[in-house]
Order: sequence, then C-alpha cells, then structure tokens
Amino acid sequence: MKVIPTALAGVLIIEPRVFGDERGFFFESFNQKAFQQATGVDANFVQDNHSRSVKGVLRGLHYQIEQSQGKLVRVVRGSVYDVAVDLRRSSATFGRWVGVELTEENKRQMWVPAGFAHGFLTLSESADFLYKTTDYYAPQFERCIAWDDTTLAVAWPLSGDHPQISAKDQAGLSFASAPVFEGM
Repeated sequence: MKVIPTALAGVLIIEPRVFGDERGFFFESFNQKAFQQATGVDANFVQDNHSRSVKGVLRGLHYQIEQSQGKLVRVVRGSVYDVAVDLRRSSATFGRWVGVELTEENKRQMWVPAGFAHGFLTLSESADFLYKTTDYYAPQFERCIAWDDTTLAVAWPLSGDHPQISAKDQAGLSFASAPVFEGM
C-alpha cells in the first residue's frame, strides 16, 4: 500500500495495491499488520458502518466529543468528496480542513484520526460509503459543525446551491461555538 500524508498531521490517504486483469480485480481492503506498518497507526477497530447516499447528499461535519472515533473510510460504489477538520486545539493545524475525492475507481481510503470532524458530499448518482471506527457510536457525545461554517470555509464541490442535509445536520453548530478537543 502507498500512504500519502495530507496537510493535516495524522490524516492519511491510503492507496491499496490493486491486482487486476480482464476478469476483474482483487485488493486487500484492510490488513491490521500492513496498516500499522505502513502508517504507524496502532488502531483497534470495533465497528464497521455502511451508508448509501444519493447525489448531492452531504453528511457532516460529525464527531464525538467523548469516545472520539478514528475512522478509516472508503467508497465501494460511486464517488464522494471526503473532508476532515482538525478540532485539536493544541494542533498547529487547528481549524483547518483537508478534502479528497474517494471513488470506486481510485479505491483510495482516508484515515481520519480521533480529534477530527468528518463529513462527505456524494458526487455520483449514489455512493456506498464504508468506514471502520476505533470506538463505538455514542449518540450522547455526537456533535455536528455546520457544513457551511464561514470560519472553516470548506470548499465543497457543489453542483447546485445547497446540498441535501438531514435535520440533525441543519442544526450544526458554528465552528466558533462547537466544543473541541483539549489536550489531544
């Protein structure tokens, strides 16, 4: 696998080795030992999630203020624009974001460590998005920052005026008022 650092310390893009011919392809989507050796990340994944979204759906920017989750994310069908936002107050990149296109064709994955908010925008007609997490979903600790927060100014590649977002995400907090991670 190839590991590509991003502008945010700890957020990594992972390109698996893909073996293919006229019959199709094969790749190892996750191998604990290889992941740890290549990234230096010693993650214990406890939950796998699968979501399907139609074009124009934006999910995020989500995080858990306690039981913070690291996430290894990928797309198995379609394409998304995937975003991580650094919420670690002590970080040199606090309040900055990075985005990458994840597609079924490029088979890229993104490692989003604990201490980051995460979201994605569906670019294709529909997309199946898979992610492994390092802690369990805890709705009592879930928080959301508004996708269109002007301080963060995430450059979502929107094809229309506004994405489709859930009622929960419509109530997202501004970055300035959102709880962040101290001492991470």
